[in-house]
Amino acid sequence: STAVSGSGFADVASDAYYAGAVAWAASEGITSGTSATTFEPNNTCTRAQIVAFLWRAAGSPEPKGAASGMTDVVSGSYYEKAVAWAIENGITTGTAEGTFSPDATCTRAQAVTFLWRAAGSPTPKAKLMPFPDVPVGSYYWNAVLWAIEQGITEGTSYLTFSPNDSCTRAQIVTFLWRAQQSPASGGENPFADVPAAAY
Repeated sequence: STAVSGSGFADVASDAYYAGAVAWAASEGITSGTSATTFEPNNTCTRAQIVAFLWRAAGSPEPKGAASGMTDVVSGSYYEKAVAWAIENGITTGTAEGTFSPDATCTRAQAVTFLWRAAGSPTPKAKLMPFPDVPVGSYYWNAVLWAIEQGITEGTSYLTFSPNDSCTRAQIVTFLWRAQQSPASGGENPFADVPAAAY
């Protein structure tokens, strides 16, 4: 397989399901890969990476303050402003008091929840959950329903969403790309025009 045209990443095959998403993310400045020539699509996506991707997709808005007392957010890191923005706008509250866990693997449940909150936590139209492995009352219930409606994910099988599975770098940029291309967004970035207070 050859690298997808325009992506610049040797490890992104032109026929991969995520090829278009990676090319879009690179062209929009959402990610520059893990090196000048690699994207490492099958590597797990960390919590730091996903909030950085979301922040950049929203136009890299300047946060009002620092990372709200998160002791494990490194000052001057590539994700510092992204975490501060995400906390200020209700996208995440961290993993415990005073910790964000930037290097922890982002799960599929966390990924769709971050996307849903970044889009303003819209109420999904559907009430029936097609995936038995999504517990009633879970924090990600509405996020999964929303993601299905928007065509962001179809799960990992006909009856599974696999909420606790690790989210790969390929999956998260694909989720972002599909959110941007969803019918409800009219082909526009759903995060770009939402007032900061609604994030």
